Amino acid sequence: MKKFLIVGLGNVGDDYIGTRHNIGFEILDMLIEEHNKNFELSRYALKSTFKYKGKQFICIKPSTYMNLSGKAVKYWIQKEKINLENILIITDDLNLPFCQLRLKSKGSSGGHNGLKSIEDLLNTPNYPRLRFGIGDKEKTSQTDFVLGKWKEKEKLLLNKKLIQSCKIILSFGTDGIQNTMNNFNNKT
Repeated sequence: MKKFLIVGLGNVGDDYIGTRHNIGFEILDMLIEEHNKNFELSRYALKSTFKYKGKQFICIKPSTYMNLSGKAVKYWIQKEKINLENILIITDDLNLPFCQLRLKSKGSSGGHNGLKSIEDLLNTPNYPRLRFGIGDKEKTSQTDFVLGKWKEKEKLLLNKKLIQSCKIILSFGTDGIQNTMNNFNNKT
């Protein structure tokens, strides 16, 4: 059975629940709930697995905090023997408008510390990622913005985009990245 490692980036702890930086955790929470599964504490991450259309999806939320995400990703890639093209990193992106989704097969960290950590430990930027636009930081510091909670008006659109993100993840595993990019990019 073909395996996929799906990594939602975020920070553990109650203080970070509902923050922009934790969108990767929110997406995986919805995906796992849709498949009637739960996360369990495992090495370097909260982990859950499910099968869908003959594929196994191993989902992790690193418990290493954002800036050390690479440690969890590297560990689970090695443990599960998963090829780089079969991992998907889900992350927030300040450079995309709010709720815009962008699937890419590779790219730079774009200044994102979680992606920098992954690139450093995998020694490559060539891995798939789903970027979730969190919008402009307005007149506050970048740190305060990404660690800030969603505004009420943002929450109205957020659920729809969480659902769409889950569809992208499943399509990534079943239809491949190129077909998924063709079907979802620029249509969000």
